[in-house]
Amino acid sequence: MKYIAVLGSTGSIGTQTLDVIRLNPDSFKVHTLTAGNNVELLIKQAIEFKPAVVVIADKNKYKDLAKALSSYPIKVLAGNSEIENAVSNPAIDIVLTAMVGFSGLLPTIKAIKANKTIALANKETLVVAGDIISELVKKHRVNIIPVDSEHSAIFQCLAGEFHNPVEKIYLTASGGPFRTKNIQELEHVTIKQALKHPNWDMGAKITIDSASMMNKGLEAIEAKWLFELEPKQIDIIIHPQSIIHSIVQFSDGSMKSQMGLPDMKLPIQYALTYPNRLHSDFERFNFINYPELTFEKPDLNKFKNIQIAYDAMTKGGNVPCVMNAANEIAVDAFLKEQIKFTEIPKIIEKTINKTNFVARPSVADYIDSDAEARKIANELIN
Repeated sequence: MKYIAVLGSTGSIGTQTLDVIRLNPDSFKVHTLTAGNNVELLIKQAIEFKPAVVVIADKNKYKDLAKALSSYPIKVLAGNSEIENAVSNPAIDIVLTAMVGFSGLLPTIKAIKANKTIALANKETLVVAGDIISELVKKHRVNIIPVDSEHSAIFQCLAGEFHNPVEKIYLTASGGPFRTKNIQELEHVTIKQALKHPNWDMGAKITIDSASMMNKGLEAIEAKWLFELEPKQIDIIIHPQSIIHSIVQFSDGSMKSQMGLPDMKLPIQYALTYPNRLHSDFERFNFINYPELTFEKPDLNKFKNIQIAYDAMTKGGNVPCVMNAANEIAVDAFLKEQIKFTEIPKIIEKTINKTNFVARPSVADYIDSDAEARKIANELIN
């Protein structure tokens, strides 16, 4: 029996993680659930799974949460600091980090220091502070098992191959809802159009990132740190069917790919059970239903966020952190109809240029850079 802490349990990855746990009651038990502000769903989850600890980040929701769970033997807490503290509980085996954006950084650091296995669904943690996370992982000798479908695919392809040099990896991308639109058409896309992903069911922020291709840029930076790669070893290719989830090319020229229908419960379950595989009743892939698997280059003129991310990865320091913060602000502004879809990369570029560069940031520097970038991005929007 593995005891799981699910950070961000009310989001898309969090709810699908609980689906996996629900299907495997003899293998997993929920120890801790945390959420940002969706107190209604958190209450329902807590009543069903009866964790030892429940934490709501929004302190204004604490009274509602505590009242609803008062008749259950559940410890109820509130605030981001309590989320950080909760992951250190000795009973927890795996911390699945599915919090959105920068908010996942400090809890992940705390979990690593507490020697927990990390099932990482918060790519921003490595985007923002990959150097610090990598050092901590080595120091505390903990495993980070990626949950993102692309990074899980690479991780699976490397099983039994960790001693062999990797020549290149290919991160596959569906291309999102605007793959076939031209630059002029992107000027007029709506929120509804941007939130309609062709293959995956995800939260609003990551769906917009997919539409703008920033998600793939973030994944490239995450891959750099997870697999100790240089930017030139990471390629992005468009694969509209989302069947091949990513590819590893070795130094002898041979390649491995991991395939399957687009279903996030597969990489979630693999992360929780690694190095074993549990039986599942998930739908199986049938080659006959997919007579063609196609690939194409991403259009860097149309999807400028990819180049922005590669430039940030190459420059290093606090630039990826600044990029991530600006993107979070810009995506939120787009979802609030404050800016056009095509203004997202413009806000990000301007924010990077206006924010102070720090070559070797500490955790405190990353926190300061995140705050500075958010302030600048908001000023650019308003």
